[in-house]
Amino acid sequence: MNGAAQSQRIHVARSMSAKRALAIWTALGVAAIVVFVASLALGSVSVAPLRVFAALLPSHDAAGDLGIEIVRTLRLPRALAGFGCGALLALAGALLQVLLRNPLAEPYVLGVSGGAASFALVAMIAGCAWWIVDVSAFAGAFASILLVLGLARGALWRGEPQDASPRLLLTGAVIAAGWGAIITLLLTVAPDNRLRGMLFWLTGDLNGGGMPWLALAALCVALIAIVPAAPQLNVLLRGDAAAQALGVPVMRARLRVYLVASLAAAAAVTTGGTIGFVGLVVPHMLRLAFGNDQRMLLPASALGGGVAVMGADLVARIVIAPAQLPVGVITALTGVPVFLWMLLRRRRA
Repeated sequence: MNGAAQSQRIHVARSMSAKRALAIWTALGVAAIVVFVASLALGSVSVAPLRVFAALLPSHDAAGDLGIEIVRTLRLPRALAGFGCGALLALAGALLQVLLRNPLAEPYVLGVSGGAASFALVAMIAGCAWWIVDVSAFAGAFASILLVLGLARGALWRGEPQDASPRLLLTGAVIAAGWGAIITLLLTVAPDNRLRGMLFWLTGDLNGGGMPWLALAALCVALIAIVPAAPQLNVLLRGDAAAQALGVPVMRARLRVYLVASLAAAAAVTTGGTIGFVGLVVPHMLRLAFGNDQRMLLPASALGGGVAVMGADLVARIVIAPAQLPVGVITALTGVPVFLWMLLRRRRA
């Protein structure tokens, strides 16, 4: 009888968990659709929803229709870029929180954004075209990835017996501090007529996100590369020793997580600048809903991060229209109180 009762309780718990997960996924999907349509319809010039749907049909002739042209040439690429950036940042944040086993880890903690910003600001000071700025940002992010990888190589793939997280975190923090000094120097010597654009880029700006394909392609590659390894990441959360005892190839798993998270952050920064708090807050919020099962948390973080940045960019475009705010300002102003609320909620629990 006791065995049958216990089996029934487990069945009921699993059924409730499945229903809860389905409800959360449904809410995320509906939110994504609503925010996406609102991003295309709203702005300094409003476009009716029916015309928005017409703009999404390639066969529809947009000749002479200003609203459809605005949607296709300006708002659709920007919304896709915002979704891609947010999804990449939230995915990178969730992965780094696993790798470093630190709930305060976020995509920029290992210096990726600092390297991207330093190289991008140099290109801006030189008056380079936007695509050269993007290429420079990605080159800087990649240089920072290689630098951390080289300095922390023992912690990542030599199989050092101690926990790899503190050394990797300290290495990234030092590299990030160095990039911060370089950024301050560049802002000091920059011409006045370029400072506004540089500051917008540093706070996160999707105004130049006319080519969202890098972020979307990087998102697809990152999900394909990391989601199949989610069961191993669940084990890795228990510590390196426990993971090795359970047969997880710890060194390969560490390197995989680091590379996927870093390249995801690099693609996001290249597309939209340094958009803060998304990679920190979104995984935490979804962890409260899903728990710490990476099989659910990683794809949910990507979807939730995309919705968050699309929504923040929509607010940035309409709050003082026709002028625009940097999207990073909105994510920070929203992220700070939300994160403080989560901390207080956890303390009371």
